[in-house]
Amino acid sequence: MKNYSTTCFYGTRDLNEFVKGVQHSVNQLEPFGIFTGDNLITFGRNLSFLDDEDFMASFNKNAENITEKSLIWRYHTLCWAARQGMRLEGDFVECACYRGTTARVIADTIHFGKSEKTYYLYDLFEHDSSMDHHAMPEHGAGLYDQVKKRFSDLPNVTITKGSVPEVLHSVAPEKISFLHLDVNSASAEIGALELLFDRLVPGAVVVLDDYGWIAYREQKAAEDPFFLARGYRVMELPTGQGLLIK
Repeated sequence: MKNYSTTCFYGTRDLNEFVKGVQHSVNQLEPFGIFTGDNLITFGRNLSFLDDEDFMASFNKNAENITEKSLIWRYHTLCWAARQGMRLEGDFVECACYRGTTARVIADTIHFGKSEKTYYLYDLFEHDSSMDHHAMPEHGAGLYDQVKKRFSDLPNVTITKGSVPEVLHSVAPEKISFLHLDVNSASAEIGALELLFDRLVPGAVVVLDDYGWIAYREQKAAEDPFFLARGYRVMELPTGQGLLIK
């Protein structure tokens, strides 16, 4: 049996003391099936993603820093959703892609380069103080080119620089089988859903990265009424993601 542990946690008063507490707790457990990181601590689990050879090869290749390495369970959830999408008609959409790590992990796991589908990635790649969401460490003038280079070997990945949802009016697929929203903005995500939800084919999977996080509760508060009005409910996952199947 395997374990997977990182020391990446958010919202602690003293991270070092918190990690010491986690380690003390882990020391009281049988040494298998333990996961710590990304604000998730659990034990006695199969951790099946560690036995997923395609996923682990992609993850180990593409996750470059401690934050990305802590997101392994989120990435595997997305790969599950993308695999469902591969069975359906329609293209893939991700808003916003930031460094492109998530999309690259997915693409390599499912061998997306061999697919006839197109993977549409959107991001502003830069940030200013007028935006209603926070900046990420690598936002800046060079990020767009870095992400384009990262996917230069995959001609069926389209990277578009622009503001969501406005950019979706000019560049977006007509049919979608997988949708990942990680914009960190309630208004932007609702705007994207208003444009894209009707384009989701039956069985398409929607993953909302921030849905279960208290820090982004404004998004849940906006998205729940949107989906309820259409007869859907979002499942909150322990990873902090929200999951919906159309």
